[in-house]
Amino acid sequence: MQTKTSARYFIPAILIILASGCTMAPEYTRPDAPVSADWPALSASVAADGEKSVADTPWQEFFTETRLHKVIELALENNRDLRVAALNIEKTRAMYQIQRADLLPQLDGTAGANIQRLPADLSGIGQARISRQYSVGLGVSNYELDLFGRVRSLKDQALEQYLGTEEARRAMQISLIAETANAWLTLAADQERLALAKETLASQQSSYRLIERRFEVGASSQLDLSQARTRVEAARADSAFYTSRAAQSLNALNLLAGINVPNDLLPQQLSAVTAMEELPVGLPSEVLLHRPDIIQAEHQLKAASANIGAARAAFFPRIGLSAGFGTASAKLTDLFQGGSATWNFVPQISVPIFDTGANIARLDVSKAERDIALAQYEKSIQVAFREVADTLANQATLGEQLDAQQAFTDAAMQSHRLSEARYNNGIDSYLAVLDSQRSTYAAQQQLITVRLSKLTNQVTLYKVLGGGA
Repeated sequence: MQTKTSARYFIPAILIILASGCTMAPEYTRPDAPVSADWPALSASVAADGEKSVADTPWQEFFTETRLHKVIELALENNRDLRVAALNIEKTRAMYQIQRADLLPQLDGTAGANIQRLPADLSGIGQARISRQYSVGLGVSNYELDLFGRVRSLKDQALEQYLGTEEARRAMQISLIAETANAWLTLAADQERLALAKETLASQQSSYRLIERRFEVGASSQLDLSQARTRVEAARADSAFYTSRAAQSLNALNLLAGINVPNDLLPQQLSAVTAMEELPVGLPSEVLLHRPDIIQAEHQLKAASANIGAARAAFFPRIGLSAGFGTASAKLTDLFQGGSATWNFVPQISVPIFDTGANIARLDVSKAERDIALAQYEKSIQVAFREVADTLANQATLGEQLDAQQAFTDAAMQSHRLSEARYNNGIDSYLAVLDSQRSTYAAQQQLITVRLSKLTNQVTLYKVLGGGA
């Protein structure tokens, strides 16, 4: 009577435990961010209430160049690294489905025949005989009652790994968009540098021919002619260098796009590129939580915590059930006749008693992996904070640098015009003209570099703020 009473309360208790979904994993609490609550004192525009964050800004709205739009679309469709990231998602999704399937019994259908001949001395009847047995049934094989949440913890771990892989793909996509945009802008800068080098070469060749004619009539010295020749050769070397550099930039862009970018989508001059939209920065706690790499690190931390639950559950008994129901008969024609039913029920319990400390070691390993994941999560926040802070530091000064470089270039060009006029009037030597030419050419090249830095800084800011993909 006592046994029946105990069973009456014990069986519902098991069902309640199974339905509750409890595990022995430690309760997860998001760690505090190991960074300052504010950005360094810079001219960063903080997002106003209700203003769209960077993470909610699609890249199509941020990049305003039509040709760049199409190149980014080519990269998103054909880039092999992004394709691998998408395939990794499919892989981890399948692994999660496998782990989740262990929560429910696996029902298998079976059908078999056993035909055996026994010799006379083993048959028990003094003559050889043939025995036949046919069976059809359904069965559950070694289903684990997850009383202590071991299987559920493994399922949670697989889920977090799957979610982390999705964030890894999103981070890869944002990086690909930014890298493609920067490669396209770099190609535009190299094309403009090459055009400037060719223009300078043509100008130097024209000056050389003019000085050569002046030398022939005795109006210029041999030194002037030699100095003009050095500028021609220097300009020719620069032209060859930037031709090679532009080709390399095009190769880099094609690699990111996954195909050869059509000529009508390639940039020509950096100065003709439209600037990107201004981005509201927001506070670190809001910005960093939207970065996919940080979300991925947090999923990895949750997966490590879930693994602790599985390691703890290994200290407790494990109950497995095997059961089957079907029909069996000595004749195939009698297989589904009355009285041919057969069934079996095989519960098993495994209790860890002595394992030379293996379970304790596994628990220590899982705790160490959780601590490693915690450190990696905190490090990812610190790295993200620095990336944003560095980009904002550059943004705060690039506008001033560009204005100063533009003014310097204008002044150098004016100085070059004056030095040429003074040389033509016989006031200065040709050395002054060469100095002004070098200064002007260097200033123009540096102006292209600063323009490129300003544009790539905007792209990088979009990336490090977790821009919408």
